[in-house]
This record gives sequence, C-alpha cells and structure tokens, in this order.
Amino acid sequence: MPRLILGSGSPRRRDLLAQIGIVPDTVRAPDIDETPLKGELPRPYCARMAREKAQALEVGEGEVLLSADTTVAVGRRILGKPDDAAEARAFLELLSGRRHRVITAVAVRRGAQLWEKDVVTQVRLKRLSRDEIDAYIATGDWQGKAGAYGIQGPAGAFVPWISGSFTAVVGLPLTETAGLLQAAGYPPRAAA
Repeated sequence: MPRLILGSGSPRRRDLLAQIGIVPDTVRAPDIDETPLKGELPRPYCARMAREKAQALEVGEGEVLLSADTTVAVGRRILGKPDDAAEARAFLELLSGRRHRVITAVAVRRGAQLWEKDVVTQVRLKRLSRDEIDAYIATGDWQGKAGAYGIQGPAGAFVPWISGSFTAVVGLPLTETAGLLQAAGYPPRAAA
C-alpha cells in the first residue's frame, strides 16, 4: 500500500477522510498563490487551485498525494476565505436568502500522473437577520472558510436546502475522493 500525503492543512478534510477509514501518513500544506486570474470563473479557478496544490508538493516513490480546494460562488463571483470579520459579514449579507454554488475540486497525484474531479453543490441560506450574522461572526467559526461559513458548524442552522454533496460543501466529496484514490492505487479501507 502506498503512503498517503494529504496536501491540505484543513482539519475538516482529515476528519472527512477518517469517516471512510483513511488516516494520512503525513500532512503537508502547500504554499501557493490563491489569487484568481483576471476574468477566471469559479469552477475553473477551483480546479486550478487543487491541481496547483497537487503539483506544488514533492511526491516520492510509493506515495500518493491528495489535495483539494473549496470555493463558494455567487454567479461569476468567487468568495474565498474572508480576510477579516468585516469581509465575512459582507459575504454573509450577500449570501443571505440566496442560492449559491459550493465547488470542491480534488486532485490526486502519483508520480507524474494526476487524477482530477470537481463537484458542484447548490446551497441556499435562509434570510439572515443582522443579529444572526453578528452572533455567527462572534463565534469565529467563519475564519478560514470559503464564503465565510461552515455548514458543519453553527452555520448549519442557516441552510434549509442543499442539492448535491454535503461532504463536498464541508471540503472533500467522499465518493469522488474514494474513486480517485482507488484509481491511483490507494483503495480506501471502507471500500476494500
């Protein structure tokens, strides 16, 4: 069995992998420029980020690297991780009462070979009051999360509707990830 490298510092991705019986042998967070290109659309941007993360790290003989990126999109606009509470508030005000897309792209690399997949999930937030936004901002749960919310935390109470993959919204679509790992010769234990 090859060694698995998780190319992400996200504790949520580690937790999701554990759900399917996978514990990475090591975690290496890549340091890449995540600035969208001029005019870049959310889905191609997200796929490029996952691919660049996979290509930024060294992969030795007998190692498989898993990287991913999650992006929240409102129309053509990309909502990444907010820089501060004011930006988080602006994101939540924009998402309030609206449907948006959460895109998670996964890239698995073994040697020079790369397997990729992206998953698009539709999510709707309920109309949020100022008090609800203030209370959520105060939790700090928005920090480090695309679109300024985490569906698996307190903001789960804001989501009355989802169409697609819940685990992709959290940060790693498990069905697709298991398939990519299988293709790379790293069969998930739960599926073995």
